[in-house]
Amino acid sequence: MRSPVHIVSAVIVAASLGTAAHAQDAVKIGFHAPLTGFAAADGKSAKQGAELAVQQANAAGGIGGKKIELVSYDDEGKPENAIPVANKLLGQDKVVIAVSGSYSGPTRAAAAVFQRAGMPYLSAYAIHPDITRAGDFIFRTGTMGEVQGRAGAKLVGETLKKKKVEIVAVNNDFGQALTAGFKEAAPKFGLEIVGERTFGMPDRQFGPLVTQIKADNPEVIYAPGYFFNAGPLVAQLRAAGVTADIIGQEGYDSQRFIEIAGKASEGVIVTTSLDRDSQSPATRAFIDNYEKEFKDRVDMVAASGYSAMTVAIEGLKKAGSTDGKAVRDAIRGNSFETAIGKLSFNSLGEVKKAVQVQVVKDANFHRYGVIDDLQFLTPPEK
Repeated sequence: MRSPVHIVSAVIVAASLGTAAHAQDAVKIGFHAPLTGFAAADGKSAKQGAELAVQQANAAGGIGGKKIELVSYDDEGKPENAIPVANKLLGQDKVVIAVSGSYSGPTRAAAAVFQRAGMPYLSAYAIHPDITRAGDFIFRTGTMGEVQGRAGAKLVGETLKKKKVEIVAVNNDFGQALTAGFKEAAPKFGLEIVGERTFGMPDRQFGPLVTQIKADNPEVIYAPGYFFNAGPLVAQLRAAGVTADIIGQEGYDSQRFIEIAGKASEGVIVTTSLDRDSQSPATRAFIDNYEKEFKDRVDMVAASGYSAMTVAIEGLKKAGSTDGKAVRDAIRGNSFETAIGKLSFNSLGEVKKAVQVQVVKDANFHRYGVIDDLQFLTPPEK
């Protein structure tokens, strides 16, 4: 009988160490992502980003002269798989820090395990607020859902200067967190929510939903979802003649969304972490190196996996130790230059950073703007 948790790799990225003795001297970093199943494309991007960060670190001498070994597992995007994954990374693999390249459900489940073990754990892009509330060893390098939702409301009311909004969200942690933040900020910008509807993660046919949205006649559709359900939703909305602005979030931030939605993706605006047109040296180097290495267009998930792994590696270097408390304190007490910006963490392990706004133009994502009111975007401290 097939185990629900599959080891995908336990390999040293870059040069082989050659001997078992040397392998024992490697610094092991754990990683999990949905490498099979409904979210496999995101898992692949996150893992490739993490691998690139490890490869570059090893080429630069590793950590204290030791190579980094990336130990990766497939969680299939399922929360019930994340707990055995975390336990294997801790008990069997003896990792010294771990990174989630997965969604909120698996990340929330694993966070509690790592917190109990006193092991630093970084969420690359999962947005649910309870992730960092698991405890003081847990960090998030992405923008939490409520904060990104508030940014969406500011985008609609202040930048687009629209008022009538329909919320259409996937009915899981991701959709709920983004919706909560949007609704919290909506009154500040005088937004009128003319309808609020949900859809399921597996949904691909949206006929009745599209009919309801069309009848509500919104100026803007705020539609939290993932590329694999947002693509069909956007295509069907446009085919039905719905012309309202469509606002997506980082779940859309994949070339796969553009491929699925086709011409209907043009003009869709998303809040996200990655600015493709950034001139930041760290961002430009990441984009160029990633696309050269993997022969694919970069996406937010790849940038987030890379950035979270960068923080993990630099945290170990700054700590000068693999002791969990020392590494935790080094991460909390420093700032880190990454592909998604300069990151530092508050007392809850959350980052305070600008939200990037991208628009689909000529079948690619480009800069539309940035929401950098850091007072407005401040994450909670507890």
